[in-house]
Amino acid sequence: MPLVVSSLHRYPVKSAGGQDLGEARVEPWGLAGDHRWMVATATGLMVSARECPTLLGVGVDLASDGSVTLRAPGRGPFTVAVPDPAPAEDQRPVDLWGTATSGTDAGAAASAWLGDLLDAAPGELLLLHLDDPARRPVDPRYAGTDDRVNFADGFPLHLTTDRSLTALNHLIDDGPRADEGPLPMSRFRPNLVVAGAEAWEEDTWRRIRVGTGDDAVEFRMPKGCARCVMTATDPASGELGREPLATLVRHRRWDGKSWFGMNLIPDGTGTVRLGDPVEVLEVDDSGGGPPR
Repeated sequence: MPLVVSSLHRYPVKSAGGQDLGEARVEPWGLAGDHRWMVATATGLMVSARECPTLLGVGVDLASDGSVTLRAPGRGPFTVAVPDPAPAEDQRPVDLWGTATSGTDAGAAASAWLGDLLDAAPGELLLLHLDDPARRPVDPRYAGTDDRVNFADGFPLHLTTDRSLTALNHLIDDGPRADEGPLPMSRFRPNLVVAGAEAWEEDTWRRIRVGTGDDAVEFRMPKGCARCVMTATDPASGELGREPLATLVRHRRWDGKSWFGMNLIPDGTGTVRLGDPVEVLEVDDSGGGPPR
């Protein structure tokens, strides 16, 4: 069976709800509009659904001008315009997994909306916009000096495969917490989902091409994706379960972490679409699994 893109997703606000796409422009730092907003504390710390699972239930609509409309249960929609880029001295610094970066504060109204939603003190939380996505480098252990990333955890894009999820759900079903499965792919928040691969085949991929003609984009796949507690949180209820982490610990554990999916770095720009062919250009069949 040929490899094809079976779904596309972006997450305009870090840790908030995603959008299903028919096509997406690939930029050097990720999909257009992906992870360009994030919540941070006024003291410069990242705020994610790991600390505030309520964020997972926030729906997000991204407009063509880059503005976002936020929706939460029991609340009316709240639209935030893209703020004018702040000069360097007025940027709000934020620590993102040990990387010092910054963004432009979206203003007091956004701060108040978030504070009310997340039960924070007035002014404690900010909504930041990444006005310059070329600002933040990718971890140099896995990337080139010119590689950049948006407000995502560490890499511009994230890929999973349909059959790996099916295999994982079978393992959950055979385990002691079968009542927590099957889990949807949305738990893993991928950008690209590929159909046609064998389960866990993506572990061996090192380089792929997605699409055809001038729009095709090649991607490096520097390492697997270590999974965290967010995958065990039900976005609808905010309740924390044990799966998929309990099963991944038993079957997909290396270097003290649990792994599912692969990180991607684009080499060039283009447009990817549902149904696009995926060609594996380079593999590492030396055995073993993530990380690299």
